[in-house]
Amino acid sequence: MNVIIVDDEPLAQDVLETYVEKVPDLNLIAKCSNAFEANEALKENDIDLMFLDIQMPQLTGIDFLKTLTKPPLVVFTTAYPNYAIEGFELNAIDYLLKPISVDRFMKAVNKAIEQIELQRKDDGSAKGGSTDEIGPDYFFVKADKKLVKVRFNDIIYIEGLKDYVIIRMEDSRVITLQTMKSLEEKLPSEIFKRIHRSYIVNVEKINAVVGNMIEVLEKGKAKHLPIGKNYREELLELINQNRI
Repeated sequence: MNVIIVDDEPLAQDVLETYVEKVPDLNLIAKCSNAFEANEALKENDIDLMFLDIQMPQLTGIDFLKTLTKPPLVVFTTAYPNYAIEGFELNAIDYLLKPISVDRFMKAVNKAIEQIELQRKDDGSAKGGSTDEIGPDYFFVKADKKLVKVRFNDIIYIEGLKDYVIIRMEDSRVITLQTMKSLEEKLPSEIFKRIHRSYIVNVEKINAVVGNMIEVLEKGKAKHLPIGKNYREELLELINQNRI
């Protein structure tokens, strides 16, 4: 994995560099003293993992991360524990408190390696790779200040509401801060289809197609979801493949 270290303290940079050099899977690309240097490093290199300090001059690590549209995996490094919740809300994979011990560093790295492997497996499946390896049938989302496990088969449909999505299940729902686009990219395309700018449906839960509407059952009652014109052709093609 290609790594950058972003920290305004030279000593903190040196500690992390020493740890990185001990791990064969890590390749240190750059050490950056502020967010602006880090931004250039991200533009010029394919970075997988960023060790990011929070308290930095001009632009904090948290504010910097918010500016990135496609950030790498992030491990926050800081002397202040009070930023932990906000850090995880930004999907950081870990939060290391200074002084950072080598065992906590390795735990964070192992999380990153596991996440990268999952991403590469997903990319391979999307490109028509081998289907012999079956991934997990669930995912975790941040909701109500905790990580909630959601199984694919439990989802009826997903509804978008500005910067939030509502995951609708038979007897419950989960509301999480996420865009429809980012969630759609993470869901298996053979199970879930976008049918409208505001709706993603579990294909297995489609009960009927009624005109320009999809019918699903929610809490035992018929629920009709609109089919957007930009999604209609692909959806009907899928349905016709299974029509007799």
